[in-house]
Amino acid sequence: MRFFSIFIGLILIFATPVVSSSIRIKDLVEFDGVRENDLVGYGLVVGLNGTGDGIRNAPFTEEIMSNILERLGVNITGEQFSPKNVSAVIVTATLPPFARTGSKIDVTVSAIGDTTSLLGGTLVMTPLTAADGEIYAVAQGAIIAGGASAEGDGASVVRGVPTAGGIPAGARIEREIAFDFGSLTEIRLALRSPDFTTASRIESAINRSFGRRVALMLDSGTVEVDIESTRLPSPAHALGKIENILVDPQTRARVVVDQRSGTIVMGEDVRISSVAVAQGNLTLKVQEAPLVVQPNPFSSGEAVVVPRTLAGIDAEPGTGLAEVREGTSLSEVVAGLNALGVAPRDMIDILKSIKAAGALHADFIVH
Repeated sequence: MRFFSIFIGLILIFATPVVSSSIRIKDLVEFDGVRENDLVGYGLVVGLNGTGDGIRNAPFTEEIMSNILERLGVNITGEQFSPKNVSAVIVTATLPPFARTGSKIDVTVSAIGDTTSLLGGTLVMTPLTAADGEIYAVAQGAIIAGGASAEGDGASVVRGVPTAGGIPAGARIEREIAFDFGSLTEIRLALRSPDFTTASRIESAINRSFGRRVALMLDSGTVEVDIESTRLPSPAHALGKIENILVDPQTRARVVVDQRSGTIVMGEDVRISSVAVAQGNLTLKVQEAPLVVQPNPFSSGEAVVVPRTLAGIDAEPGTGLAEVREGTSLSEVVAGLNALGVAPRDMIDILKSIKAAGALHADFIVH
């Protein structure tokens, strides 16, 4: 017998005031021209303990290994070899803004063949290129694997992801991004979450800090700053002062739910209009009771199993009709449901129903 039970609780809740907090401008915007750049490279990891690529299954590993050995002066023309201690990998990194030649950055190494683990491996010198095809860094070093694996004749175990790892400070920058930041006369601040109210507050806060008009809101996602009007020696000095100015941001009300994990995340500005909710206990019962039919005596027939299913729905009386008054915050509704022991997945169904009724005033995002 299988039983499916759903329980939803009720509560009457009243609104509480919402308190906002000030955020630094550097945490709300991206400065135009001050950005990171992605780097990628194709390399070879050596020194693996028999966990590397199979040459037959990954011919590209043999090719890159041959190229590296030839560059080192080793002639392998016509040779047949199939080592299990090497692996072809993709190396990725991020070049930070204003990175200078000689400084180091972290890299991530990921296997692309049938390697089972990169534990104990060493990345051979690998050039890293950007979208323009130019080499900006070179990576090399011992890999710190992100997991471990072990296997025997009858069982195996894997912890984490042993086919990927990282090398802290594993790449040295060889070329700088050509960008004359000091010659800029205007800088645009791009809001990470575009909003007219927030952009207007950023404009007012900057102008108030300098005591004159130096910033202008262009749209909901852009505020332009006139560097010459700041009367500071350079754009770096201007941004150094601007990025620490405090602003009270405004964002759209959102409710984000993840049905797989039952996670519910909401903003403090989410509100619910007047709505009535009724609930009750619902139990669905499904019982299998197969019936065996025997053949007549002295006959040549066989016993036959006839399926028989008993199904029914029991609806117990609910607790009545509850009212959620206008202005009540969603966080209060969820807190009340939590107090009654409502499961997160059932809570998501309740929020969906309130949104469908037009009483939930927020962007409802479901993953």
